[in-house]
Amino acid sequence: SDILKFNQLKARKKELKFAKSAIHDWGLFAMERIDANDMVIEYIGEIIRQKIADHREKQYERMGIGSSYLFRIDDDTIIDATKKGNLARFINHCCDPNCNAKIITVDGHKKIVIYAKRDIEEGEEITYDY
Repeated sequence: SDILKFNQLKARKKELKFAKSAIHDWGLFAMERIDANDMVIEYIGEIIRQKIADHREKQYERMGIGSSYLFRIDDDTIIDATKKGNLARFINHCCDPNCNAKIITVDGHKKIVIYAKRDIEEGEEITYDY
């Protein structure tokens, strides 16, 4: 189940690192083999409402922060990883990604978790389609 996998992810995090990417600037890379369907990492950030997200997006554009780390959970809930995020914010877009994002509910709270779509080799960049 998702809850069991989430608890396992918390207990033993995958070995990941951020480094220069051929796709875009920086990326996130597997430092160990990751099996298909494994949880790779939770997308962590500040939980905000749509109204605040709209305001921040404009503010970030004015500040010259080109990349957006705003990730929608539902119609009115967004995770903003711009200032309070983790390594998941370095995951780059790919049209043929090795991961996908899934929203799960843990103890009544919605979370965004990145899952491996297929086996990922050590040293391979983590990607998903956004």
